[in-house]
Parts: sequence; C-alpha cells; structure tokens
Amino acid sequence: MLLRTIVEASRQVAATRSRIAKRNAIASVIRSARTPADAELAALYLSGTLRQRRTGIGWRSLESLPIAAADSSLTLAEVDHALETMSALSGTGSATRRREHLESLFGRATLAEQTYLRGLITGEVRQGALDGVLLDALGQAFDVPADRIRRAAMLGASSAAVAHALVAEGEAGLDRFAMRPGAPVRPMLAASAPDVAAALEGRTGPVAVDGKLDGIRLQAHLFRDGEGTPQVRLFTRSLDDITSRLPEVVEVVAGLPATTAILDGEALVLKDGRPVPFQDSAARTASSGDPELLREQWPLTVMFFDALHVDGQDLIDLPARERFAALEQVAPAYLVPRSITEDLGEAEGFAADMLARGHEGVVIKDLDSVYAAGRRGAGWVKVKPRHTLDLVVLAVEWGSGRRTGKLSNIHLGARDPATGGFTMLGKTFKGMTDEMLEWQTQRFLELERSRSRSAVNVRPEQVVEIAFDGLQRSRRYPGGVALRFARVLRYRDDKTAAEADTIGTVLELARTMGVVE
Repeated sequence: MLLRTIVEASRQVAATRSRIAKRNAIASVIRSARTPADAELAALYLSGTLRQRRTGIGWRSLESLPIAAADSSLTLAEVDHALETMSALSGTGSATRRREHLESLFGRATLAEQTYLRGLITGEVRQGALDGVLLDALGQAFDVPADRIRRAAMLGASSAAVAHALVAEGEAGLDRFAMRPGAPVRPMLAASAPDVAAALEGRTGPVAVDGKLDGIRLQAHLFRDGEGTPQVRLFTRSLDDITSRLPEVVEVVAGLPATTAILDGEALVLKDGRPVPFQDSAARTASSGDPELLREQWPLTVMFFDALHVDGQDLIDLPARERFAALEQVAPAYLVPRSITEDLGEAEGFAADMLARGHEGVVIKDLDSVYAAGRRGAGWVKVKPRHTLDLVVLAVEWGSGRRTGKLSNIHLGARDPATGGFTMLGKTFKGMTDEMLEWQTQRFLELERSRSRSAVNVRPEQVVEIAFDGLQRSRRYPGGVALRFARVLRYRDDKTAAEADTIGTVLELARTMGVVE
C-alpha cells in the first residue's frame, strides 16, 4: 500500500467532524489493504502512532528536509523499514547514519507525504482518528459486530493487531485473541464524580467502595513453565513490561496460591503506613537503576483490587462480586481497602478515612458490572476530594524574578476528539516546587517546537494533573470556559496525550456547576 493512500485518508478524516465520515474513510483504506502487514501499518498510521516506541529522530532533525519528490512511490512497508532501521542505530556515528536514512526516506516523499511523516514521527498527526473510531471502522470494513472487534482489541492490547488478523483470516482471525497469562490486557477505566453522593445516585443495592491509591497501576500475570516453576510478568497501565524493576512484587505474585492468575492492582511506596508523593512511587517503578538497591531505599507495596483470570478460568465476563470473591481467595493478604455498603453515610465515612490515611479518594464499583477492559463507563466511578483534570501542556512561558531562566507558566489544553487537537483552558505557575521547575525546564526544551521571546511552544505530549477550584465562562478561550485557581499536582508520565481529559468532560463539569447551560 502506498503512503499517499494514508495521507489522503488522513486529509479526509481531518476535514470532517462527523464520526461516521471519519469511520467511512478509515474503513475504505483498511478494506483496500492487500496484505495483513499493510492493514496493521495503515491502522497504526491512521491513529497517529508508530510501531517503533522510539525512533531517535528529534524535532530539530525534521526542520531541514530534502527537496520533495514529484511523484508518490513510498510504500508503508518501506516507511516502516526505514523507521525500524533508524530506531536500531546506536553508538559512534549513529547520528550521522540516522541522518542519512532520514534524508533518503524524506527524499522519496512528496510534499504532502513529508508533512504527514513529520507529524507521524513527532506525534502531531491531528485528524481526530482515535482508537474508538478505528475500531468502529474495522467492524464496518469486515462486517463484524462491534462487540467482537472491541473484545479482540481488549485481549490483544492492539487495534492494529486486530486489523492484521481480519485481513489475514476474516472474522475467524479474531478467535486467536484470548486471555493468556503473560500477555497484557487493556485495563478497565473509571468515570468521575464530584462526590460520593453523585457516584451513588441512581444505584440500588450494595456497591464496593475501594480506596483509590496514589500509586502505579499494575497488571500482574502468574503462569508456570514446563517444569512448573512460577513465572511472573508485570505490566503498567500503558502495557509496558517492568517485571525486572520490581523484584519485591515479583516475589509476592510468585508466592500466590494459584497456578495461573491475572490480577489488577496498584504498586506504591508507603512510609509509616502513608503513601509517599506520586512522583516518588513513579520514579521507583520507572528507574533503570539497581532494583535491589532501589528496593532497599524505596520498597514497594502491592495491593490488588480485581481478578481477571485465576487457575485457567477467565473472569472478565463475571459480575464484580464473583471476581472479588476469587481475588480474596488468591491474594487475601494483598487487597486494596474495600467496603461493601449501600449506605451513603458509610460510604462517605470510608472515603473520609481513605483521605485521612493519605490516599486519593475512593472508587465506587457496581457489583454486577463485568470487567470492561479498555473502556471508561459507569461500572467504576472515582471520587476525589477536589476537582482535577489530566491536561496537556501546549506552551510554557519563561519565568521572572527568582524563576528567571526557568520555564514556569504552563499553558493547559484539553483533548478535542473531534479535531484531534487541544482546546486551551488557561495557564498556571502555582504548585511548582524548585525541583519541578528544574525538571520541567529540561523536559519542555526537549519538546520545543518553536519559541518567542516570552514562551516556548512545545509538542503536545506531556500530561499534567491539575487541581482547580472551579470553572468560569471565558470569551478568551475557544472552549468558552477557563480554569479557576488552577495548580499543578503532578506530571503524569504514565499517561499519553491521547489519554488526557477531553473538552467534552470539561464542559459537562461546567454544566454541573451551572457555569454553562
């Protein structure tokens, strides 16, 4: 498949706000793929992602490009091969060799293709073709029910892999996607509510009220090798394998009374029974330093809140009460604090206790709900004591006074699924420690796209969790609302920009506050 096919489809998708039109354009491209490999790459590129996690190609490398080709000839396979080659380069002379490969690739691309490739490599394809639209398009292209498509993507952890299977085998290819200990599953997500009463509204009967821990989401897999020896794999929220970094968690999982298991939980550092700041727990799980030394300095505690599989039985289609019962059998000493109640006062009291113990809040869980992996629905509703949003940094202003020479005031944007872009909601410099200012100055200079005398425009990649007191109407910002008294809580390196909160979520919150109708 030629790259120009993707470029044209991307143009069509970006030109419309209609989800149906976007779906139709993507379905047409996937349907035209002649090989499973082309279908997989087309799905990746149309969702604005690469197969390679890192390419080694920075923004500055793309500022000066060779003269564009007059005619289209680049195939998806050739693009992927070139990027794979560049990503593998290292050592002395690698920068020069990478530059040669880059110029060769872009020299064969037309002007439109160069523009698209630049956006693809830097993560700035702005077309609104998010994963949900892609999955709908796959169902349409192959006349497969949407539920089957979503389940396969959930179990295979990749929409592109689903595209590959559909082209290779049709609907029968989806049968290969099954829950298997050792292979990560997309995690279930939680909706938000402003308080416990709102989270319980409309529910009848008991619910589970779980403590919301301020740690790293962890999916733990236990299985056995041919000799029956326990094997463990640990995956993050973004499905990265971090098994080698967490020896104490590996020991816990390996010692569970089960042959096979897939458990969902949190890993965090506790001191005197209270959680340390999120950045410290995150740094512990992200560090590539000596695991045993780090274990002594920042020992991790793991707590589980759900069971997806135990001893050969898949549990995700069972109601939560049955999954929780299975979890209590397999990991009784490693459970997240939980209260089962239908009383509002008891639920609020439990939430207050979690906050007093230094945790984030609670998650209200419907005991009849199945495990909706990869989706955010009413089955789980998180409640925090303050309004928070995960937003994306769009630009940063240079500081003044004692902040001179540091990047300080950050511009905040909410994700707009309709356009694939971001809607600015305001700025803030509050909540930043001296260490944070040092870190963000280095981080945002690495993401620099352009600059003026007062600010640096950055690639919209860094997610930041923002607390705020409320929202107000605004004529200045395109979304019509602005944050009131916004302050930085933490930078979220465990989330991508595609996982940031949307402008729709912000406007719905504004409506509940009576700010907009």
